Amino acid sequence: MGGGGQQTESGEPAKGGGVGPDGGLGGSAVYTWEEVQRHSHRGDQWLVIDRKVYNITQWAKRHPGGIRVISHFAGEDATDAFTAFHLDPNFVRKFLKPLLIGELAPTEPSQDHGKNAALVQDFQTLRDRVESEGLLRARLLFFSLYLGHILLLEALALGLLWVWGTSWSLTLLCSLMLATSQAQAGWLQHDFGHLSVFKKSSWNHKLHKFVIGHLKGASANWWNHRHFQHHAKPNVFSKDPDVNSLHVFVLGDKQPVEYGIKKLKYLPYHHQHQYFFLIGPPLLIPVYFHIQILRTMFLRQDWVDLAWAMTFYLRFFCCYYPFFGFFGSVALMSFVRFLDSHWFVWVTQMNHLPMEMDHERHQDWLTMQLIATCNIEQSTFNDWFSGHLNFQIEHHLFPTMPRHNYHLVAPLVRTLCEKHGVSYQVKTLQKAIIDVVRSLKKSGDLWLDAYLHK
Repeated sequence: MGGGGQQTESGEPAKGGGVGPDGGLGGSAVYTWEEVQRHSHRGDQWLVIDRKVYNITQWAKRHPGGIRVISHFAGEDATDAFTAFHLDPNFVRKFLKPLLIGELAPTEPSQDHGKNAALVQDFQTLRDRVESEGLLRARLLFFSLYLGHILLLEALALGLLWVWGTSWSLTLLCSLMLATSQAQAGWLQHDFGHLSVFKKSSWNHKLHKFVIGHLKGASANWWNHRHFQHHAKPNVFSKDPDVNSLHVFVLGDKQPVEYGIKKLKYLPYHHQHQYFFLIGPPLLIPVYFHIQILRTMFLRQDWVDLAWAMTFYLRFFCCYYPFFGFFGSVALMSFVRFLDSHWFVWVTQMNHLPMEMDHERHQDWLTMQLIATCNIEQSTFNDWFSGHLNFQIEHHLFPTMPRHNYHLVAPLVRTLCEKHGVSYQVKTLQKAIIDVVRSLKKSGDLWLDAYLHK
């Protein structure tokens, strides 16, 4: 990499020019969108940020957010995604200088694939307003109190057993308190993982490892590499890992028909809205995520995250072994994760699963996020229960925004959507949960019809 734009990774000579001392182009290395889009393969990747063309083929392997999330934008304009994911884009641009190979030709539009230039510009104007009004700055007291209520729940659950003993009713109450603590810790690690608490990325990363590692027994790097792909391309098959159902479910309107036409029947998908209750909420965290996290940490030799996760297990067994012994403590932990998994699945799926799912369509940032996301009505309970992910639309548009500011930007986002005819959906909590099941049933019926008749 590097070379100031004199040669591309694939060996093509750049169309003249080089990079000046200020990081700008010293000549006329220009490309059309057609040329940029030809470099969208695993071994040859370009992307565009603010009309500048970068060869990221080798850099993608070293990208701190993982190779996949940046590769999802190969051959595309990544300006809005670049701005959304980085706390200090100007600082990150320093690392882009050696990757710069040219810029878009003056006759080329700033947007690829015929995106709505007016919509893109209006969203960037909204982004500037959000920054100028300080809506990306966090209130540390909010997050301190939030962490405090999690630790208090942990302490109360243990104190309950110390003072009153381990009867079935008290053990159940202890489990509910621990499950609540686990769920809320999940929302808090999400805040740190998105760099939305501290101004410095390093502080967010440190607290992220503490919360997800020590309080939940999981891996920060596993979460980062998985979750940012979801944000980069929500509900896009082969790019969003959250819609990779491993043939257990068929999702959306198109995948079921594709499976049906190909006569694929790994499971009776027309009953998926029923078996979802057996293998979805109960097993995602205690089984699938648990296996995936351990596998990822060992395969990547991520010993730091493994050490943090081990402190969770050490603490848990030190606290509960005196009451329940080894196998009893394992049973308690499994039951707590069983409860936490239900909480997590319903909250995360009600915003996305009933929404549109498709293969890559190269849409602008606002449209891509809005068709894949919906909000849940605001209330004190909904805010707390979902970790403010009832404002999923605002969270997806501004992933580094601290959650206590979502309600402030929501009216601005809604106005922008109305101006450009983009659907902005808000549901009740009850309807959102019901829509998850309805969506699974609809997809299953589409599969059955295609399987039998096409």
